[in-house]
Amino acid sequence: MAHKDPMNRPNVLFISPQYPPEMNGFTRGLAEVGARVWGLADGHVHSVPQHVRDYLDGYIQVSLQRPDAVLDAVHAEMRRTGVRFDRIECLWEPFVELAAWLREQLGIPGMSYETAFAFRDKEAMKKRVEAAGLRVPHHAKCATGDEVRAAIHGKGKKRTGAIGYPVCIKPIAGAGSADTFRVDNDAELEAVLEKTRHVAEVSVEEFVEGEEFTFDTVCINGRPAFYNVAQYHPRPLVARSNEWISPIVVVLRDVHDPKYAEGVELGFRVLDAMGMGTGFTHMEWYRKANGEVVFGEIGGRSAGGHLVDQMNWANDIDLFREWARAVTWKAFEPYGSGHYGGPDSLDRKYNCAIIFKRALGEGRITRVEGVDAYMRRYGRHVCANALLAPGQMRRNWLQTLVSDGFIAVRHPDIGETMRMAEAAATDITLFAGG
Repeated sequence: MAHKDPMNRPNVLFISPQYPPEMNGFTRGLAEVGARVWGLADGHVHSVPQHVRDYLDGYIQVSLQRPDAVLDAVHAEMRRTGVRFDRIECLWEPFVELAAWLREQLGIPGMSYETAFAFRDKEAMKKRVEAAGLRVPHHAKCATGDEVRAAIHGKGKKRTGAIGYPVCIKPIAGAGSADTFRVDNDAELEAVLEKTRHVAEVSVEEFVEGEEFTFDTVCINGRPAFYNVAQYHPRPLVARSNEWISPIVVVLRDVHDPKYAEGVELGFRVLDAMGMGTGFTHMEWYRKANGEVVFGEIGGRSAGGHLVDQMNWANDIDLFREWARAVTWKAFEPYGSGHYGGPDSLDRKYNCAIIFKRALGEGRITRVEGVDAYMRRYGRHVCANALLAPGQMRRNWLQTLVSDGFIAVRHPDIGETMRMAEAAATDITLFAGG
């Protein structure tokens, strides 16, 4: 393979190599597959952890909020070092478009700006998917309160185009569940309009009742070399609205179960509709009580909330490295060279559940109850125990899914996996105070 030739190492400019924290793994992955890696970020190089700096061949500090300044800084680095970048990559949602714009300015292959915009802008995204004949929630892009009201109630005496309640209101270019609300009536609408005044544009969408899943891929030239299905318990919007809930996300071992087949097929067709090339994608979709599957949204980047870790634990592979191999060498070799026959040959060993915990009280964690008994009972199945320890400050559960830490478990049987997950949700309690 070309990546074993030290004289043929690609130069990769990786935006934000240290944040969010999972970017550390992708930086490592790029270096491990033979790339020479330049980091590009706002902070000083010494703000990058040493174990991440060890994988960097260069670093450019510049404000990522100023594209022209970024381009100037990249040109300056190229003149100073003589380097020519072969790839520009970004997996952090806010700067996926910046990476695409830089590629076009520098003539570097990869996702175009038009496609990156469609992956970010929920209205453009849904129009692409809808044009491919796929079911999407009824939707509208709105910049004012009056536009939101008209989208919900319709226009004119005949109320044409009305989405109707319930609706979901979310930022047009957001990520995760931030500033996302379910609205069931006019009173709730006015309250949500007040809460989202700082958001320039929102997507108003039909609220689809049903179960919520992910479809995650690492693609090479638009075709998944790897794919994954995970389920949220409960749906993220519900979990984000109730502090007492311990959200659970389960990576499913049996992706070939007929009840997921239409969602997987939808995912493949959405990739075609979006014009996906090479890289990570994270899609969300719904299955209604009547079996209908509905597209939610898709990002041209990896999932957050440790979902990449879950996929690694479930399959005993390293997707940080294999994503890097895909974008640099157009290859995917989780078991070593020549030992992988595509996603249907993947040895899917486990279901993997992650359980996010939220402490009772405010301030510093004072004690954690139930974890010792849990570990005695299920410890051999625990992949990670990252609960906050006594003395550490609580996190704002509205701003981070990780909340006050998590436990992850894995097991070949989905029933046993869910029993362990539900036990972690109910039997482990963190307390805070002072």
